[in-house]
Amino acid sequence: MHDFTVLVLEGAYASSVALTRDILATADAVAARARVPAPRWRFCSLEGGIVRLQGGLSIETARLPPRARDDRSTWVLPGLGMDAPRLLEERLAQGDVRRIADALWRHAGSGGAVAASCSSVFVLQAAGLLDGRRATTTWWLAPLLQELEPRCTVDADRMVCADGPVTTAGAAFAQTDLMLHLLRQRCGAALADAVCRALLIDGRQAQAPFIVPELLASGDGLVARLAARVEKALPHPPSVAELAGEFCMSERSLSRHVRRATGKSTLALVQGVRLRRARALLEGSRMSVEQVAEAVGYQDATALRRLMKKIAGANPSRYRNLVAA
Repeated sequence: MHDFTVLVLEGAYASSVALTRDILATADAVAARARVPAPRWRFCSLEGGIVRLQGGLSIETARLPPRARDDRSTWVLPGLGMDAPRLLEERLAQGDVRRIADALWRHAGSGGAVAASCSSVFVLQAAGLLDGRRATTTWWLAPLLQELEPRCTVDADRMVCADGPVTTAGAAFAQTDLMLHLLRQRCGAALADAVCRALLIDGRQAQAPFIVPELLASGDGLVARLAARVEKALPHPPSVAELAGEFCMSERSLSRHVRRATGKSTLALVQGVRLRRARALLEGSRMSVEQVAEAVGYQDATALRRLMKKIAGANPSRYRNLVAA
């Protein structure tokens, strides 16, 4: 009986596959020291054998049983390495992806758990497993996921989202966070913590600190101009009403446009620009937290700390400590 079945698609992101293997191998190596059972896993593909990955790498896989009975392993899908919506949609339309999506749907339907990170989350969507659930994905593809699955609550700020038997993670290297979460869930906190110590991995909870509003909009010109306008105006950012007036739109029309492009509200876009500027100042200057808060338009450092903790999952001092380190 396996704990994890790792599904490898042709052309998968090599780093995502390698991270999965290395974390599981490390868990096996440290399990005895942590006095817990070692996890059991298998790497599978539709036909078995050598599967080519991106970058000229490859991995040996076993053939995925077509109708496995009593399979209680968590099925894990490493990232596909697709960062452009058009390329991703083309890949999802290919036959091997559709077959994997069908297999995921059957596994979940029989009570199994499934997990994916980055662009592979779209395979779960294609399998119909995100309807009515909360999920995350790589943050710049989040609007596309929301468009394809309107009944899914896409939370691009989160690094890992667990909703029932479905677990999703953010951008490519969030596969690390996904595997640590699954190890903790399946094998216990002691083993997951031992792996973190062995590999010097620091737990992360959010993608929010890394989101660039203009990139989230996938090249949308209006959103790029809005973000530039807000940043230029700091420390006195315009209100949503003022932005709508400047761009000759009603607040409702502006809100619809921003949400369609980014999956977020106009106010969240403004806050994102302010937080990005605050982080840049914390990391690249000797300004105090109080001075940074003033520079991005907050009345005091407490307001900045509260917002960064809520949205980015970290206090300002964390970014200052990164510089000091």
